[in-house]
Amino acid sequence: MHSSTEAAFAVPRSYRLTQLAENAYETPFRVFQNTHDTHPDLAHLVLLVFEAVLEVVCVSLPGYIVARLGHFDADKQKFLANLNVMLFTPCLIFTKLASQLNAEKLSDLAIIPAIFIIQTLVSWVVATLVAKAFRFNRRASNFVTAMGVFGNSNSLPISLVISLSQTLKGLHWDRIPGDNDDEVAARGILYLLIFQQLGQLVRWSWGYHVLLAPKDKYPEYQTHIIEEGQYRDENHEEHETRALIDGLDGDTEEDDDNRSDSEVFVPAGRTPVAGTSRVSLADANDDGTLPSKKGLAKNPTALGGNHPILNGEDADMLSFPRIRNEDDVDDAPKGGLLSRTRHNVAKKTTAIKESTVESLSRFYQSLPKPVQALLHGVKIAWSKASNFFWEFMNPPLWAMLIAVLVASVPTLQRLFFEEGSFVNNSVTNAVKSNGGVAVPLILVVLGANLARNTMAKDNYDPEEEQIGNKLLIAALISRMVLPTVIMAPVLAIVAKYVNVSILDDPIFVIVCFLLTGAPSALQLAQICQINNVYEKTMGRILFQSYVIWILPSTLVLVMIALEVVEWAR
Repeated sequence: MHSSTEAAFAVPRSYRLTQLAENAYETPFRVFQNTHDTHPDLAHLVLLVFEAVLEVVCVSLPGYIVARLGHFDADKQKFLANLNVMLFTPCLIFTKLASQLNAEKLSDLAIIPAIFIIQTLVSWVVATLVAKAFRFNRRASNFVTAMGVFGNSNSLPISLVISLSQTLKGLHWDRIPGDNDDEVAARGILYLLIFQQLGQLVRWSWGYHVLLAPKDKYPEYQTHIIEEGQYRDENHEEHETRALIDGLDGDTEEDDDNRSDSEVFVPAGRTPVAGTSRVSLADANDDGTLPSKKGLAKNPTALGGNHPILNGEDADMLSFPRIRNEDDVDDAPKGGLLSRTRHNVAKKTTAIKESTVESLSRFYQSLPKPVQALLHGVKIAWSKASNFFWEFMNPPLWAMLIAVLVASVPTLQRLFFEEGSFVNNSVTNAVKSNGGVAVPLILVVLGANLARNTMAKDNYDPEEEQIGNKLLIAALISRMVLPTVIMAPVLAIVAKYVNVSILDDPIFVIVCFLLTGAPSALQLAQICQINNVYEKTMGRILFQSYVIWILPSTLVLVMIALEVVEWAR
């Protein structure tokens, strides 16, 4: 034993130091190689992510080209977006959720709202600090906050998840026997849709009414807006007087057509009537002057018997004489048996309603005052809750609710999704066909939005011209850089140590990371257009986010997500 020890130490000291140095140098590479067998190397990963992003670009490009050619204006984009929300997206939600969910998965999905709240709080804090660093005022700070908080959880992430599920290996979940690429994509879409609906709730409440509110909601802008409004009212009176004088001068309709838009002014509230659209000399007063508005209000026949009758409530509004309907006549309408039957049923229904309301009113009045107050409070609370529910619910949410119901009842799930069944071959296949349109249509609208030719051309904002570049930089940092830096360690710790099953699903981790650095939501452009909030800067943010920075950002996010998946295992 002693001799062997001596033999071991007989090795020269310089040789032992060399071996230790070589081992210290090679160990990290061996560890890296052993822990990365389940996903491709960096060069191949770059190629795969580039393929996924390029697929999104290729689908979006036709929308961009059509919009640049002038065939895809804002109204058409809004129509297609609404059609997608009303029809195609609900079909996609139903087919993906109802076929994948079960009672066990529903309990695991409760972690998603918690992660959403954490991500929203982190983004809000980051955007607030960035806005203060740039010394923005309240309106600009709210804009940066909206850009940072509301990320895209619909069009781009869904397309990337579908593409990555078909290209990246190692995304199969070992807890699901026989997991395949289609199942991975379906689960990814499920996770994204839940994040999307949570984002929709906050975006159209806090975002629409507070962060991206119109300029007149801010006290510092109200004085300026009032002055502009008074100026427009004075111009309105001047143009209206000129229009009346032009009518006396004998201008013809051809002359009006040949005028430029700046010369022709049609006062609001005027209802043109064939043959009486001009004020003739016969309508003037005895002294040759035109009848004033007040004079018209006092004497509705001042314009002659053939002219429309002035509305007594508003002397500025002209309305047609009221024409009596058959519905205004108390007697039964003349017509066939069907018309008389319909009229009788309507009368009886109205009588029953009035009788019921009268009986309930008498019963309510007979109750003690405290009971009446309690019932009144319950009625108000129920009315507010009902209004909130119907305003909150939208077609995607209804589809999600129906999907959860179908998934919770195994009989219904088999009825809709069992291979070879009558319902699956007819109804379910039809719904799947509609759902397949959702993602391509979203991307086509995205390409049209990037054309940036739907903004108002005459909408000039001096403040935006001064701080537009700063807003762009602050928005990109608040949305695509700092939230990822902060959330990456949080998500890694949650995936490693929180005992929730879906945290072991690789596609769920990728979804979470994609959402931390996703570009700003496309719906923000629609809200900015509605409320007239920094429209030009919003278009620049979309272009920079979805064209310039999307490839490097997605590549970094996917690489970090895969590293976290490996580490958490």
